[in-house]
Amino acid sequence: MEPMDIVGKSKEDASLPKATMTKIIKEMLPPDVRVARDAQDLLIECCVEFINLISSESNEVCSREEKRTIAPEHVLKALEVLGFSEYIEEVYAAYEQHKIETIQQDLKSVKWTNGAAAMTEEEALAEQQRMFAEARARMNGGTTAAKQPDPDQNLES
Repeated sequence: MEPMDIVGKSKEDASLPKATMTKIIKEMLPPDVRVARDAQDLLIECCVEFINLISSESNEVCSREEKRTIAPEHVLKALEVLGFSEYIEEVYAAYEQHKIETIQQDLKSVKWTNGAAAMTEEEALAEQQRMFAEARARMNGGTTAAKQPDPDQNLES
């Protein structure tokens, strides 16, 4: 019988990307240190078990607070309960950095789509029709100027 985790799947189903984990392991060690493949596999299994442990305890903390969604505060409390208090400050700093990076990515995304989002529906429809006309002209081998769409034309089918 296979060992089961808390969601009913076998532990073999839960894994971490081997290439990514190998890269992390190598980055954490001096360049002249080599790690045997079975030692890498063991380290990866330890990471999976650690994540399972923290997840399970975070779920317990969440349940005690009668919440249905595990929040970052529940993870930090789980670290404390499990005796990993010395890591809380560093984990919290990494969480804050992640939030900053996420906000920056969101801002870049808004800047990229801002031009399209600023168009009215009519302007977007006219631009679409212009692009279709240009594509038709290219397909037909012609270099004729794109026909301007009739703003009164109803395209609903």
